Amino acid sequence: MAELEGPEFGKADFVLLDEVTMEQFLENLRRRVKNVLLKSNCVLEAFGNAKTNRNDNSSRFGKYMDINFDFKGDPTGGHIHNYLLEKSRILQQQPGERNFHAFYQVNRGTGRALLASLHLCRDPGAYRYTREGAQGSACGDDADGYRAVEEAMAVIGFSPEEMGSVRRILATILHLGNVGFVAEGETAAMEDAAQLSALAELTATAPGSLRQALLSRTVAAGGGELIEKGHSPKEAAYARDACAKAIYERLFCWIVGRINASIAAHDYDVRLHGKSTVIGVLDIYGFEIFDTNSFEQFCINYCNEKLQQLFIELILRQEQAEYQREGIAWQSIEYFSNEPIVELVEQPHRGILALLDEACLAAGTVTDSLFLASMDARLGRHPHYTSRKLCPTDKTMEFNRDFRIKHYAGDVTYSVEGFLDKNKDTLFQDFKRLFYNSADPVLHAMWPDGEQSITEVTKRPLTTGTLFKNSMVALVENLASKEPYYVRCIKPNDQKSPTLFDEERCRHQVSYLGLLENVRVRRAGFAYRQPYHRFLLRYKMTCEYTWPNHLMATDREATQALLEQHGFQDDVAYGHTKVFIRTPRTLFCLEQERAQLIPIIVLLLQKAWRGALARRRCRYLRAAYTIMAYYKRHKVKTYLWELLRRFQAVRTLPDFGKSVVWPEPPAVLARFQDASQCLFRRWRARQIVKNIPPSEMGQIRAKVAAMEALEGLRKDWGCQRSWARDYLSSPSENPGQALPFARCLQTLKDKVHFGSVLFSCHVRKINHFSKSRDRAILVTDQHLYKLNPRKQYRVMRALPLSTVTGLSVTSCQAQLVVFHTQSQDDLAVCLHKMQPAEDNRVGELVGVLLEHCRATKRELQVRVSDCIQLSLRGRRRLLTVETRPGAVTPDFGKSRDGFVLYWPGR
Repeated sequence: MAELEGPEFGKADFVLLDEVTMEQFLENLRRRVKNVLLKSNCVLEAFGNAKTNRNDNSSRFGKYMDINFDFKGDPTGGHIHNYLLEKSRILQQQPGERNFHAFYQVNRGTGRALLASLHLCRDPGAYRYTREGAQGSACGDDADGYRAVEEAMAVIGFSPEEMGSVRRILATILHLGNVGFVAEGETAAMEDAAQLSALAELTATAPGSLRQALLSRTVAAGGGELIEKGHSPKEAAYARDACAKAIYERLFCWIVGRINASIAAHDYDVRLHGKSTVIGVLDIYGFEIFDTNSFEQFCINYCNEKLQQLFIELILRQEQAEYQREGIAWQSIEYFSNEPIVELVEQPHRGILALLDEACLAAGTVTDSLFLASMDARLGRHPHYTSRKLCPTDKTMEFNRDFRIKHYAGDVTYSVEGFLDKNKDTLFQDFKRLFYNSADPVLHAMWPDGEQSITEVTKRPLTTGTLFKNSMVALVENLASKEPYYVRCIKPNDQKSPTLFDEERCRHQVSYLGLLENVRVRRAGFAYRQPYHRFLLRYKMTCEYTWPNHLMATDREATQALLEQHGFQDDVAYGHTKVFIRTPRTLFCLEQERAQLIPIIVLLLQKAWRGALARRRCRYLRAAYTIMAYYKRHKVKTYLWELLRRFQAVRTLPDFGKSVVWPEPPAVLARFQDASQCLFRRWRARQIVKNIPPSEMGQIRAKVAAMEALEGLRKDWGCQRSWARDYLSSPSENPGQALPFARCLQTLKDKVHFGSVLFSCHVRKINHFSKSRDRAILVTDQHLYKLNPRKQYRVMRALPLSTVTGLSVTSCQAQLVVFHTQSQDDLAVCLHKMQPAEDNRVGELVGVLLEHCRATKRELQVRVSDCIQLSLRGRRRLLTVETRPGAVTPDFGKSRDGFVLYWPGR
């Protein structure tokens, strides 16, 4: 059975810290607390759970955990309270059951070296305390559980030294169970003295002190005198078992304390961290009925009686009280009250626990049978108590041993054997002083009461029953102050099978859990109730008078109008602050209609919200565009002002602004800058051209034409020098032959009446017979002449310029020019005998011809290629260029596909 509760805290303002380091610290703390809370369950199950005949992982202790949450719902800390660990399981288990998981995990999960250091073997059956359950579980499960517990303890914050101490304490308990005693005269002695050294090593105590604590006890007499009284073998065995139980109980409480220290909520300030909420989780043993029920089952069932009493008070009585408070007519329901059973157990001076304490404190020899007789004498008339002496005909109980209590869950027969010893839980002071003086810090911290001197008079400790009763009273008071939520667990069968359903067992559990009374109360009243404002908040959209907000005087009138519109007025009742609905059918109808309207409302809200988002986005875009427009204007103005500043004095510069760097334009003015640069270049060209003499304009036009045809295709085309055009008429260029050429030129002019000489130069030509000769070419505005310089520049061939269709030149330094004609009889020449020899005149020839063709409005194609196709008397040939190191003059040769020009070079 598990219960959840959460107290309501007052409202408080909070402030979120802005410091990043504080936020990171709190986030890391929350993650760590959450992880520790999850891992703590693994550790508590290992040390507090065991396999029983009904459950392989039965919780043998009660646990109440407070979990603190911040205003965001993240855990910030917690605290665990444990109740009544079943210590007797350390010594003895029912057939088919096991001791606590931790013992088997240490046996089967530790490594060989570590196991040897603990003086243990792998088989749990070798130890008296774990022999019963040695075959009860697979070794793999215990080994995996050991590794999970080790990891969980490391996450919680247990140091390696502390985990080593825990392992040694578990080994100590196992070794204690195997310690046997024999009689030596009137006192006891250990059967195996070798066990003493192993126990002394594990507990970090002196072997002599340990032996003395096991075999004797020290009693303080009057006047400070100390008397050492030796044990009999039976007394030594009792002391040994009491020591084992006490060690394990204190180990368990120390582990719970270490977990609490790790998950405690430190320095939580409501003003800084916001409102805090606490959720308490109660996970406690359910009602137990075994074949043999002892003191532990008595305490567990008493605990369930207390919790059932709280359930009745909080659920059933509150149900009736709510109807009365709201003014709703109510028919009282009879339900089982377990208050007499609780009084039977805990009533002062007359209850079973009071009688048990009285028997434990009585002088002389008091046995369990005398305690049973005392209960028969004082409780014999109680309707929920009986025994074999009070009911001699009931042979299910034994004389002087059994008594029966009629619990709300059924009749339970208890064996009184061991009640007195378990209630006293006697542990001699010698063990407390022994372990307090241990060199192991963990074992030392578990026994703070061992610090007292043996002669110091101490108050008699409270009995186990009284301590448990006080803890139950405090627990119930804590639960009563909270708002409870119950999680009821129903076990379908006792065979631990997922496929079996025992109807009789389930009916019994439903009965003793009080669920039938709860259902009867609900059925007699109203299944659903809700404050008016919350009811309207959920269902107001189903009525036209309440949607979106009603205009009535009170929420009650609006609720009444809503229910009457749906025709449910006969199935409801109206309280002072709440509306009560009797049948679930009414609620289902309202929920169904609400479910149909929710999508419409959601669409309406989505429409309104999307419209708001769109309008907001539109405003943002308009603002952004406005900012962008102003910024663009600013950038344009800045650019124009910078442009004006840089170019305002270009008229006075020698290069008319060629060296001025244009500013980087904004994107919107990129095309504007391209156009402006074009205009600027044209203006600058005009300014330069204005200063050129008219006699040089022809040369300028020719160079421009050559640049357009050869720029980027030929590296050097002679643009950096002055173009003379008629080189054969120059005495410096053509010494000794200039005058004959002048007479030839005059003769041609008189004959054909040409206007001007465009170009003249010596060349090396190739004919269709693959023979090369020195010749000269003369280009006038009408004809292209091939001349023979050896015969007074006699004309050998005259081609009208109108028949020249194109020119082909190379991209290298070779001065090769091919004139393509309409008659498919091309002229291939190489310019040479130039002064200086490295002069480049191909560009000049191309430029003057192009400029002349443009003047005459005729097209001339210029091709640049290192492999030129030409036609000689109708036959197509290929003309290539090769560089010949050491050659002085260019010359033509024959190749496989045509001709080759050998150009001088290095």
